[in-house]
Amino acid sequence: MLIYEVLAEKQVWARNGMKVVRKYRCSGGMRNGRVVASPAQCFAPIDMKKRIQLKKLKAKQGPKMLRKAQKTKRVNPASRRLRNLNRK
Repeated sequence: MLIYEVLAEKQVWARNGMKVVRKYRCSGGMRNGRVVASPAQCFAPIDMKKRIQLKKLKAKQGPKMLRKAQKTKRVNPASRRLRNLNRK
């Protein structure tokens, strides 16, 4: 007997370069709350090398990355469209 697990991942709008695309917000697994391209990614194993590398980068350039991301969200037309699309 096969038991299928129903994934309750919610679809959200996200940015892919200058395009606005549909992605999923994980409701379980190691990536709970994160926006991913496919629901299967929510339960995929974590690549520890990449995770440690990003942690080092954020420690080194965190404030710089934050300022750049905030400017992009303010200025980029795709990001501005996104804000309205995801608003409840």
